[in-house]
Amino acid sequence: MNRIPTDPDSIRRLAVIMAETGLTELEMVDKDSRIRVVRGGATAAVVSVTPTAATPVAAAPAAPAPAPVADASHPGAVTSPMVGVAYLSPEPGSPHFVSVGQQVTAGQTVLLIEAMKTFNQIKAPKAGTISRILVENSAPVEYGEVLMIVD
Repeated sequence: MNRIPTDPDSIRRLAVIMAETGLTELEMVDKDSRIRVVRGGATAAVVSVTPTAATPVAAAPAAPAPAPVADASHPGAVTSPMVGVAYLSPEPGSPHFVSVGQQVTAGQTVLLIEAMKTFNQIKAPKAGTISRILVENSAPVEYGEVLMIVD
């Protein structure tokens, strides 16, 4: 028996709670069911209702403020192609892929984004110097979010 409410009224109540608290994502897990609600803009959408292994109920922290528009239009902006978790190094305890002031070549891996248990290499869009890193290690990122700037 599924104890997680999946009717439209319950989902609307979850969306209201998310709006009141500023959360952008909420996930509830109970025995063999899971519901994940993600809020983008003024609406909320059910992302999944799937069977899963038992894990505690979790709520994602509020996403960081979006990058300024000037950063998004920068020709060397490295943006996130997906929602996930950004990692600045290939594994815990190892040096970061790049640092501010470092020269990079076009296509060089500058960070990883983990999405659905897959690590995706994010590459520099052009050759240049890393002028800003706008994301923290292990931070959640949104689609289109500016992660770093290559000048």
